[in-house]
Amino acid sequence: MTAEKLRNIGPKSAAWLRQVGLRSHDDIAAIGTVEAFMRVKRAGFKPTLNLLYAIEGALGDCHWQEIPDQRRHELVSAAEAAIALLPPPRYRPPAGPVTTTVLTADTVAMRAGPDDSDG
Repeated sequence: MTAEKLRNIGPKSAAWLRQVGLRSHDDIAAIGTVEAFMRVKRAGFKPTLNLLYAIEGALGDCHWQEIPDQRRHELVSAAEAAIALLPPPRYRPPAGPVTTTVLTADTVAMRAGPDDSDG
């Protein structure tokens, strides 16, 4: 069975899973729900908790909304703990506006203060 045919897994999620090397129910079951979710996240995609629940439902062959609240909390806690271990993002926010300062001879003289070299 391919990831595309797993219950709860839509085309976009199936593509993400395939791109991280998870092509079958057995592939996902071998690493578990949270690790499958984390592989997608570490690959640079932006999965939501819906993917976490969808994977769990796919492995349990149930609709993701049927996952008990206690299990959902366990999954979220485990995912949050794994996310906290990720290195910080490498990008930096864009810099502020660039300003150009032009110094004229008068401005330089004013900043230098009185000339103390004569005495």
